Amino acid sequence: MIKVLICGIKGRMGSCTAKAVEQAPDMELVGGVDRIATQKELLEMDGAQVPVYAALEEAIDILQPQVMVDFTHPSAVAGNLRIALPKGIDCVVGTTGLSPADQAALATIIPAGTGLFIAPNFTTGAVLMMKFAQMAAKYFPDAEVLEFHHCHKADSPSGTAVRTARMIAAAQEVAHEAPGSETELPGMEGARGALVDGVPVHSIRTNGHVAHQEVIFGSKGQTLTIRHDSIDRESYMPGVLLAIRKVGGIQGLVVGLENLMD
Repeated sequence: MIKVLICGIKGRMGSCTAKAVEQAPDMELVGGVDRIATQKELLEMDGAQVPVYAALEEAIDILQPQVMVDFTHPSAVAGNLRIALPKGIDCVVGTTGLSPADQAALATIIPAGTGLFIAPNFTTGAVLMMKFAQMAAKYFPDAEVLEFHHCHKADSPSGTAVRTARMIAAAQEVAHEAPGSETELPGMEGARGALVDGVPVHSIRTNGHVAHQEVIFGSKGQTLTIRHDSIDRESYMPGVLLAIRKVGGIQGLVVGLENLMD
């Protein structure tokens, strides 16, 4: 049995992950951590009581997990990893907002025999969308990313959008031709979105959305749109469980679910 600790267990993704782990036959949910927890409390999970702590160090010392899953906040995830990784705990991260520099710095503190897995998105459809966008990028001079999330999402743009834009930029063989910030009207800066490696990215945040992304490509006389929709957080769970099962075989840092799918 893989002993799993979830950081952010009271959040939307954390609670969904807790249920998935609890139902997995090869995993044991030993507990959780959440900043809104009291010093220690018990969370009801399918008739069982799961201990939830406010302090990660205390939870690790008492529960002795093999894998820590983090669905917290961009401001908290790096600190959580700096506590867990040196203790030899394999870590699965779904919290977005870690920059490449942050990831490189964390890679330096991973002890031998320990894995850190980070996924901008845990759905197979989103992984395929990014792959398809990368394939299309070399044939289209113009590309823009539109991502839609619920209004409580803590970061903009999303990790998926950032990774998609970077993959597009790396694959493009021609310079981006669409007009950029120079066309924005005074007082309306930002209308053309944020540039991620030269690719415009637009973030929409409203009630009613879960996680959705469109990549729109254009060339003379044609457009190509690639879209992925997550209409329920259950869509993430097969990828999360796959990462929990595979992270024990990882040495060092691995980014992207596609590295575990193939």
